[in-house]
Amino acid sequence: MFRNTLIASALAAILSSTGYAAMTKNEVKAQEDRIAAEFKSGKARCDNLSGNTKDVCMAEAKGKEKVAKAELEARRKDNTAQALYDVRVAKADAAYDVAKEKCDDHSGNAKDVCMKDAKAALTTAKADAKVEREAGKNQARSNERVSEARVDAAQDKRKAEYAAARERCDAYAGDAKDRCVADAKNRHGMN
Repeated sequence: MFRNTLIASALAAILSSTGYAAMTKNEVKAQEDRIAAEFKSGKARCDNLSGNTKDVCMAEAKGKEKVAKAELEARRKDNTAQALYDVRVAKADAAYDVAKEKCDDHSGNAKDVCMKDAKAALTTAKADAKVEREAGKNQARSNERVSEARVDAAQDKRKAEYAAARERCDAYAGDAKDRCVADAKNRHGMN
């Protein structure tokens, strides 16, 4: 569990440090155009092929497009745990689609084994993605709890320091005591 949280945190830090945060509409449009152009180019490369080789090529082109769109959406959503999960699932689905097409090169039991292996890889990738998503959510909740604890701790410290300062004021009498108490209130934010 700790390892998964660490991995999710590291991935989020890497993605956020690579400039994927907060994109303008023009940047989004440019990325959408780039994705469309890359898909068109990938699809054109497949046109010269035939048979299952062409099917594999098309699956690869479609998979790259699907992953690129998911990554763009993740950037638009500031790499939330759910958005990163969606990217992982898109990658798993793309890999599965390509693997299924490659399995068509086999027949009989070899094809059945290939399909089962592809399905197992898909299931594993999706399960890992789910774990990472939950680790990311838990990290966000943990950060929130730490922040709340810090606020509570600061308030508790301030109250305790004020109580001690007020107690020191008891050594005085009259106006001197009143000034001491007022000063303690100001210093410790107890107004």
